[in-house]
Amino acid sequence: MRALDTQAILQGHRPGRHSVGLVVGTTVSVLCLLGVLGYILVLGAAGAGASGVVGFVLSLMLATIPVSIIVPLILLLDRLEPEPPAMLLFAFLWGAGVAVLVSLILNTLGMELYTIPAFGAGMGEYLGATVIAPVVEESAKGMVLLFLLWRRRHEIDSYTDGVIYAGMVAAGFAFTENVMYFLTSFFEAGALGVAFTFLLRGLVSPLGHPLFTAMIGLGVAHVAINRDAVRFLAPFVGWVGAVLLHALWNGSTVFGWLGFAFAYFVCFWVLVGVIVRAVLDRHRQVAAISRYLSPYQVTGLVTPADIHMLSSMKARRRARGWAQHNAGSGGRRAMRDYQLAATELALLHQRLERGVARPRWWERRDAFLALMHVARDAFLGGVRRPVVPVWAGSSSDSGLMHHDSFQHVIDRARVQPPAHPPDSVG
Repeated sequence: MRALDTQAILQGHRPGRHSVGLVVGTTVSVLCLLGVLGYILVLGAAGAGASGVVGFVLSLMLATIPVSIIVPLILLLDRLEPEPPAMLLFAFLWGAGVAVLVSLILNTLGMELYTIPAFGAGMGEYLGATVIAPVVEESAKGMVLLFLLWRRRHEIDSYTDGVIYAGMVAAGFAFTENVMYFLTSFFEAGALGVAFTFLLRGLVSPLGHPLFTAMIGLGVAHVAINRDAVRFLAPFVGWVGAVLLHALWNGSTVFGWLGFAFAYFVCFWVLVGVIVRAVLDRHRQVAAISRYLSPYQVTGLVTPADIHMLSSMKARRRARGWAQHNAGSGGRRAMRDYQLAATELALLHQRLERGVARPRWWERRDAFLALMHVARDAFLGGVRRPVVPVWAGSSSDSGLMHHDSFQHVIDRARVQPPAHPPDSVG
């Protein structure tokens, strides 16, 4: 018997293995982030000596404040079926490192080699901010979403998932960009300039970048969860939407406060639309839990009370509290594993019905069932040290479980249906 690798089951990879692409991408992103921050620090020190270093540290500290607000708000959308932390971190670091570095280079080249020579300093800088920057920055941020679509498509189960990954990329981008803006304001207008810039970028419009890139996230998600004939156009349409919103926001500055108010109005209603989309996704996920888990009641791994509990965040919290009272901290972890595995099982069936499930999808189903079985024993106090049931071999092409695989888990559940927490839990 061997210890259960919960994360491997939930994320769909072999125990003890990690995605090489994810590791390499995260490493490259960290190096790019350190390189950009180092470049900003060197410029600050070269321009104002010790005062520049102080300005850099102040800017870095201030830039963390909007991030500490935005990221939790983004993750609020992700509570029912949380995305893997490693992927969320990768997305954030890509935005903060790779996307910023690419944008810094291409934006500078675009203005120095094209817009300023062609239109003069004033108009050239405005066109750079309104035309070049939106195209370059949204492309740099959107690249990682295409990578996730290519390599981790099975993690994108809804439009909300696309918004979450897009939001994390954009939050990282905004973090590093804010450091640069705050430091520039420090040099140009001192503490008062930094305070004004922080008010504008950190408090008035912190959702700008996440909202722009969310359009690409919606397009990428459409490809991941649908099989319609035009689905591959969706990322491009989303990219166009992101660029137009970004250009509207940057371009509104020339029209003063009236232009800013109009751009804010448009972005507000786009934000409302994204929230409505997230609410609809949540309702569909809850419906999927009830629809696809109900047939599993014959196994004893799922009961009507469990389905009710899984359909509410409040009931899930109460269930974790009950499990901790019944079986300690290990029971609480087991309940959380059960909730995640059951939710993933329902969404797997939803993907199967849509025709976008991965090949050999039944292997993931079997793994989820095994995790649910072991976790259930643990939070009920049935075993002290959960272990993975013995299983080997592959499932048949029909998707039915072999006896060599997890059939004995199902058989045992039928013969001895495990008890379930009292109704007060769910």
